[in-house]
Amino acid sequence: MKSTLLTTLLLTPLASQAADTPKQAKPNIIIILADDLGYGDVGCYNSESKVATPNLDRLARQGIRFTDAHSPSTVSTPSRYSLLTGRMAFRIPYKGVFAGVGGPCLIKEDQLTLPQMLRNQGYATAMTGKWHVGLSFFDKDGQRITKGGVEGVKMIDYSRAIPDGPINRGFDQFYGTACCPATDFLYAFIDGDRIPVPPTGMLDKSNLPKHPYSEDNRDGMIAPNYDLEELDMVFLKKSREFLKEHAKKDPEKPFFLFHSMNAVHLPSFASKQFQGSTKAGPHGDFIHELDYIVGELMKTLEQLGMADNTMVMFSSDNGPEVTSVVHMRADYGHDGARPWRGVKRDQWEGGHRVPLIVRWPGKIAAGSTSDQTVCLTDIMATCASITGAALPDSSAQDSFDILPLMLGKESGGTVRPYTLHQTISLALAIRKGPWKYLDHKGSGGNNYNNPELKPFALPDNAPDAPGQLYNLETDPGETVNLYFKHPEIVSELKALLEKSKVEGHSALK
Repeated sequence: MKSTLLTTLLLTPLASQAADTPKQAKPNIIIILADDLGYGDVGCYNSESKVATPNLDRLARQGIRFTDAHSPSTVSTPSRYSLLTGRMAFRIPYKGVFAGVGGPCLIKEDQLTLPQMLRNQGYATAMTGKWHVGLSFFDKDGQRITKGGVEGVKMIDYSRAIPDGPINRGFDQFYGTACCPATDFLYAFIDGDRIPVPPTGMLDKSNLPKHPYSEDNRDGMIAPNYDLEELDMVFLKKSREFLKEHAKKDPEKPFFLFHSMNAVHLPSFASKQFQGSTKAGPHGDFIHELDYIVGELMKTLEQLGMADNTMVMFSSDNGPEVTSVVHMRADYGHDGARPWRGVKRDQWEGGHRVPLIVRWPGKIAAGSTSDQTVCLTDIMATCASITGAALPDSSAQDSFDILPLMLGKESGGTVRPYTLHQTISLALAIRKGPWKYLDHKGSGGNNYNNPELKPFALPDNAPDAPGQLYNLETDPGETVNLYFKHPEIVSELKALLEKSKVEGHSALK
């Protein structure tokens, strides 16, 4: 009874505020982006999952679940660049991922971004969490730091502003980190364009959890207010603060919130309140925390009276990490890549086929699904369609409007004529209908001669082929390379890929 009364008292101000909240014409938009969460890590995508995800499952029941959605890349930095610009990162070109003081920002100052487009449409824009698209840090002489690792971090002059971060690329507010929050050379929070609490010493790993999912920490410098086990709870707190402040001060103005998670990137350091909360070990606990955070953000929207006029999109930046998949399979019978071949960094489906769930009450039919091929680059053109923004030819070069799919109003045809894929090494692939052509040998990412991955290597039925061709309709596991059997399809897809590279876009212009 006391707990119920306390909850009622705590929620009363919010409920009262919600009743007075006017409706704005354009919907609020929230993107929740998980890190290294696999297709098989979510219950509504994997009936054999060993980790319950009730909040994500509920989100899917209330909206649409895409079963053929893809991250733009098989690793973080290029995927995030592409989500924020609607443009594939191989066009820069850029390969790899940033760490420490890595930069400058991949997004040029004059390039239209998703948040800037929405800000131009009257939106308040905010980002919380992992940036990872590059930043410029300066030394005491005002020179941009180009040295990597801890040496570069030690050179930072923290009195100088960061000139090319989120608030310089379309966001009004930012609170988060430069790169991977729990495994970097720079363990410190950025608020706006500054690091208000700089690192004071090297990370002490002796008090951190020890398990197979805990060995990814770089030897970096850490700030005194930076707790590696509570990062996602800090990000949740900041996002909730933004939502509450916005509802209080400017409820008639639409908002865009990009909640960019640390979870479930290794090391698997769940918040202390979630440690031991599942029967699937530390990584299972981390997935549980991620699901809880999604639920808390949805609760906040409900409490503020914003839920009915907010479109919420949930996805992941790429497939699940090698270590988490190998150990979760062996120790708990949980497969974060199920039912696909490959993992993070691989061009095979497990490296880039990701969950994509979208909820928009009154617009998107509850419990709907779509099996059309879509990509996270499509978010930009879709948000432009929703808000009436015009996209110039110089922007969103690989973004298609998938709003008709969300609303169930497609006219029977496919939205995307084809879809491009890229790996950490800039190996490229193209998908058209059931056909997928990999313009390279092997995975394009991981080395399957590695002892950890060797047990999962499949026989190569076409070892002399310079590329790979699969029919995902008849062979979703990408087990039989049809390169030599269908040379006409190889030629068609390779020509389409080259055309896209030469023209600089895949979207219709």
